Amino acid sequence: MKIQSCFLALCVMASFGLAAETQPESPKPLCCQEPLPAGPHSEKSIFSLEQTWTSDFGKDVKLSLLQGKPFVLALFFTQCQHSCPYVVQDLKDLEAKLPKGVRERTNFVLVSIDPAHDTVETLQAYRQKHNLPAERWLLLRGERSAVDALADHVGFRYTPGSENQFAHSLLLTIFNSGGEIAFQQAGIGVDRREAVKALQKLVAPLPSHRASK
Repeated sequence: MKIQSCFLALCVMASFGLAAETQPESPKPLCCQEPLPAGPHSEKSIFSLEQTWTSDFGKDVKLSLLQGKPFVLALFFTQCQHSCPYVVQDLKDLEAKLPKGVRERTNFVLVSIDPAHDTVETLQAYRQKHNLPAERWLLLRGERSAVDALADHVGFRYTPGSENQFAHSLLLTIFNSGGEIAFQQAGIGVDRREAVKALQKLVAPLPSHRASK
């Protein structure tokens, strides 16, 4: 009886160990993924901006981390009481509308225009509140000079208001894999079909495999 009990215990332990070994790993946050090899980019590329940013995971990165895949970018701030939650929801809706193969190869970037208040911890809480997948969504904060340079690059306008608020543009920008602006759309709650089409054109088709003869 003791031998049978020990054998049963060993089987249970082995099964738990096997389950632990075969459990899939959580995907790496976008900020911690290995960037694709650097390639040449034009002066119009956002990758020409050399400022360093900090992600909500506390990792310092450059925008060149995003090279190799198209991505959607919007500027926002977490304390926004008006339009920013709708901007974020628009991006989530756009993500949901993408065909699976396009969605899996498209990244989304939110950059704070309020670095004084949007700390790493604040951005991390915002990610959790809005359920933004870490493997495809990048939340960034940076120095005011970096924010201004990025805003100028994409044509985003903002100005401080009262009670820690900002008056700002409502702008969604899609970049190609080389960091050049491929599509822009202003407003919130607008039809995103053209944005979907733009991303479908930018995502290169996966290579087809010929059947072996």
